[in-house]
Amino acid sequence: MSSTARIDAFIFDIDGTIIDSMPYHNASWPAMLERHGFGDRHVELVRNSAGRTGVELMREIFGPELPLDRAHALVEEKESLYRELFRPHFREVPGFAAFARAAREHGLKIGLGTAGDANNIAFALEGLAMEGFFDAAVGAPDVARGKPEPDIFLEAARRMGVAPQHCVVFEDAPLGIEAARRAGMRAVALTTSLSPSEFEGLPHVVRICPHYLELPLSAVLASS
Repeated sequence: MSSTARIDAFIFDIDGTIIDSMPYHNASWPAMLERHGFGDRHVELVRNSAGRTGVELMREIFGPELPLDRAHALVEEKESLYRELFRPHFREVPGFAAFARAAREHGLKIGLGTAGDANNIAFALEGLAMEGFFDAAVGAPDVARGKPEPDIFLEAARRMGVAPQHCVVFEDAPLGIEAARRAGMRAVALTTSLSPSEFEGLPHVVRICPHYLELPLSAVLASS
């Protein structure tokens, strides 16, 4: 990974990075787990696992032998709860849409790389009124491993036809920031969920900011 390579593409995580959804994910987990008799035993586990796929998490909670079809059903149960909770309060991370459109006008390719599933991707794009905007959208069903493995970001880059070293990842979670490093990509850390100290001192993190209103496009492009 070169800190001086040109930038040809941006890859955005979704939750906590382009939409302000993490409080509603955090609320949906205990509601879902309570239905299955877990109480709050696993809430801390899932709150510290942003970026892992739903199947990975369900097998950690319900056991490694959980059949795949059952895991998918549990994921959909949890994500339906999340969408129900967030829909009346849907909002972008401040400034995201304008920032992404400015990047597109500058000639960059724009992708999504999320541990969410197709329903959550569609939900986010509909809420943002950005259907058809992105050059690639990669979710958990498209890869074998979730973050911190690099699979999601590498697949997004592959679909856009851009080499990893020419991509910048936008993330709000440590596992996603680590996935960017493993993919050989630079990263911008959004502090929508965590403090700046969680991301300081990482050489591949070129900017740390609370939202896009404090992130001029020129500041990211200057890292090339």
